[in-house]
Amino acid sequence: MIWKIRGAELDLAAKIAVLGIVNVTPDSFSDGGKFFAMPAAREHADRLIAEGADVLDIGGESTRPGAQAVSVEEEIRRVVPLIEAIRRQSAVPISVDTRRAAVARAAIEAGANIINDVSALSDPPMAELAAATGAGVVLMHMQGTPETMQQAPHYSDVLAEVTDFLAARAAFAQSAGIARESIVIDPGIGFGKNLEHNLTLLGRLGRLTATGFPVLIGPSRKAFIGALTGAGAAARLPGTLAAVSLSVALGARLVRVHDVAAAVQAIQVATAIKQAGG
Repeated sequence: MIWKIRGAELDLAAKIAVLGIVNVTPDSFSDGGKFFAMPAAREHADRLIAEGADVLDIGGESTRPGAQAVSVEEEIRRVVPLIEAIRRQSAVPISVDTRRAAVARAAIEAGANIINDVSALSDPPMAELAAATGAGVVLMHMQGTPETMQQAPHYSDVLAEVTDFLAARAAFAQSAGIARESIVIDPGIGFGKNLEHNLTLLGRLGRLTATGFPVLIGPSRKAFIGALTGAGAAARLPGTLAAVSLSVALGARLVRVHDVAAAVQAIQVATAIKQAGG
């Protein structure tokens, strides 16, 4: 299970890939803009690399529930200098977390390898860009938009609808010239889902892994953990690690987290136990 990305490959059969989150936004739900300024963002990126991040996932637009969109120009202004700064000193794969082809193009030109698109290539030029540049893609499911997604999300069968959507978007991506080996799918935990929806998707992850595409899970500090435990965003690390460990046990090959060192350790233990059990 090799994930082909721009200029590199990740062996997802040999190792669970950990994507470390770097939010270059003033309104992130999880860190409150702590890493919005360049020096802090760069220091944070360096720390995540040291903690074992396989990929840095850099985002310049908050996609928290109710978030308002920013301009393309502002999003580029936020992410490109950081990507350039990282690339000057490190070859670590970089993912740009964006819905916009113009932002993705600028990020790739600055050195990014992967497009992490919460809208699953909804911007028409995005698929062509990924195909032309050889960028890896993460196709995520989201019901609605960040502004509306948590306003009473509804499904007849969340598992079937999310799986069918992702399979269809992966087929579209391939028809646009994106290599199958470059595609990862993400059910979008917390993106247009209530507590029951999130638990169903996580608990029955095998339905998604059966598509044959590597599955990425992003449970880090999400609201469903708070709904279960009452913990605020800053106190959800134990719940995050439980979700990470079980997701890996159920077949996820990539996880997207804020707390990289803790996730790396949890994955090492979960993987060893899984392997011992055959």
